[in-house]
Amino acid sequence: MGFMNWRVKSAEVLQQGGVIAPDERLPWPQTAVMGVQHVIAMFGATVLAPILMGFDPNVAILMSGIGTLIFFLVTGGKVPSYLGSSFAFIGVVIAATGYAGQGPNANIAVALGGIIACGLVYTLIGALVQAVGTGWIERFMPPVVTGSVVAVIGLNLAGIPIKNMAASNFDSWMQVVTFVSVGLVAVLTRGMVQRLLILVGLIVASIIYAVLTNGLGLGKPMDLSALANAAWFGLPNFAAPVFEANAMLLIAPVAIILVAENLGHIKAVTAMTGRDLDRYMGRAFIGDGVATMVSGGVGGTGVTTYAENIGVMAATKIYSTAVFLLAGVFALVLGFSPKFGALIQTIPLPVMGGVSIVVFGLIAVAGAKIWVDNKVDFSQNKNLIVAAITLILGTGDFTLKFGQFALGGIGTATFGAILLYALLNRKAP
Repeated sequence: MGFMNWRVKSAEVLQQGGVIAPDERLPWPQTAVMGVQHVIAMFGATVLAPILMGFDPNVAILMSGIGTLIFFLVTGGKVPSYLGSSFAFIGVVIAATGYAGQGPNANIAVALGGIIACGLVYTLIGALVQAVGTGWIERFMPPVVTGSVVAVIGLNLAGIPIKNMAASNFDSWMQVVTFVSVGLVAVLTRGMVQRLLILVGLIVASIIYAVLTNGLGLGKPMDLSALANAAWFGLPNFAAPVFEANAMLLIAPVAIILVAENLGHIKAVTAMTGRDLDRYMGRAFIGDGVATMVSGGVGGTGVTTYAENIGVMAATKIYSTAVFLLAGVFALVLGFSPKFGALIQTIPLPVMGGVSIVVFGLIAVAGAKIWVDNKVDFSQNKNLIVAAITLILGTGDFTLKFGQFALGGIGTATFGAILLYALLNRKAP
């Protein structure tokens, strides 16, 4: 397969502060370790999203791996991206199913039908982009809009680790220990350890947590019993879709948000790598759309290119698509392992929260980087107003209701940014 011919770079390139481009790779052992870090980086959010919707997290992990491999094949191995559970679906899925927030979602089937409809719309948009180019999208979504939308995805998620992942003052301090650990690894180490900052910081913080709780009795101790009892291999709980018009009409428009996310992510990776990935935009949309349909067909969440993993790329400067090929394979295998799910569940919630603070922050900064790299002129009032309003709509989770349909913060911010820019981008008389 021609698209899998990566140029091999030695680890010394990293020691000298070099960059590993999409068509390059480190030796396979280091590439495999980077793949593991990407699986861990996506894991918290990819598991959290299905839990919030009442889906099976192991199906979500499995389909994130399969989706990433589909994306890799459709883009010809040219675009470094990991596909994980999209948070853009949470509000509409809850609205479509009436999910109460506890245990399995009894109406998951109608949500899956809507997710497949969304994937189809997304795929058709991708086919259109492939046929006529991205000009029409870029006219509606210039860098000030895409930068704002990417930043908002990080900022909108900020409340999750801060409000939901620290039950006590001790937990809050453990979040501080975690993000400080990640920061120290990022700044004080070199080479592969520095490139594995998320993974190493998480391990260090988990050890400190275990010493303070299991050892000194300061907080909720780590419980390894579920890990010990879990089977090594087992099937996740698959589910079949049901196609219901109301749910499909409710969920399908999420495709617009996924387009904005993916466009922003590709712009971000283009800026970081110096490689023009715009010509693969249509393929990227198609790959993501097909992966979403496949995921919805078996009980998984809708998927999207993951900003968490773009954050890891930004920190490590390793953009090799080989890393994502291996990450997809790892996730596919792990989806069939209740033991792995149990291992991740043993990571203390505040430690995962501290890592989430870093990762969600990196997403927000990736949005700002799009502004900087594209030299967005904030002395122009149209740019200033679009960015200002978008950031607050998304961060504050501004919600608009149209009858039974509720558009949450990321949705109102995405559509708001596009519509505001179109309204304000007029020549002065």
